[in-house]
Amino acid sequence: MDNHARIQATWRWPAFTALHLLVAVLLLSWVPETGRELWRAAGAHLFTVLHGTLGHSASWDLLWALCSTRLWDVLAGALMLTLLLHQGWAFRGAETRRALFHLLALLLILVVLRTLFSKLVGYFHWQHASPSMLIPNSFRLSESFPALERLFEVKDRSSRSFPGDHASVLIVWGLFMACFSRGWKLAASTGLVVFCSLPRLIAGAHWLEDIAVGGVLLAALAFAWGYCTPLGGLIAAGLERASQPLLPVLRRLPLLGNWGVLQSR
Repeated sequence: MDNHARIQATWRWPAFTALHLLVAVLLLSWVPETGRELWRAAGAHLFTVLHGTLGHSASWDLLWALCSTRLWDVLAGALMLTLLLHQGWAFRGAETRRALFHLLALLLILVVLRTLFSKLVGYFHWQHASPSMLIPNSFRLSESFPALERLFEVKDRSSRSFPGDHASVLIVWGLFMACFSRGWKLAASTGLVVFCSLPRLIAGAHWLEDIAVGGVLLAALAFAWGYCTPLGGLIAAGLERASQPLLPVLRRLPLLGNWGVLQSR
């Protein structure tokens, strides 16, 4: 079997349909006022449980303060990129380049969908502030660690927390890796997505609905249209063609030159 054929956005009707059904269920559970009240009640309970662990141990607070910074977002992104490009994790040899461009295509589609969805959120007045700003006596990690706040910004509050952009990116990556990972590697990738989603919930930057509705909805639509139709493949092919002039230069660089993502097919 051609390894490159494994990584090809094409019509996948069962997955395309299932993802859109998931989106419909989420919207039907959340758009009605009563549905949003139930989601908010569940989010408030989860906030009480998770956020309630803060303020009792300085080391515990520091852990989640660090994981709520922009620096951690960069490090987590670097780790996810490393797993994507690592030889033998999910892809091998030159097929890593195809995987990289397909993931970039998915993320571009996600950005477009997020922009369009933000218009709907504004029009229907669905936007809201994070729980740390609405629930009294919330513990502020940014105030407990002012040096971290000054250096890297601790994400523990937002006046516009819906949908969870951070979570949608994580979920898109997780869905893509799940297509090519099995066993403990699949569990590790899934665990990374869950762990990297937790800081925003524990710190109080997001409600449960921001991630479980907004983040999942956007990720599901991006994956449905980006990998379960030919659209993502067309975008990936365009990105790959545009990168061709850079490849000979990158192959001559120390360390980078041996990466599978830069090798000829």
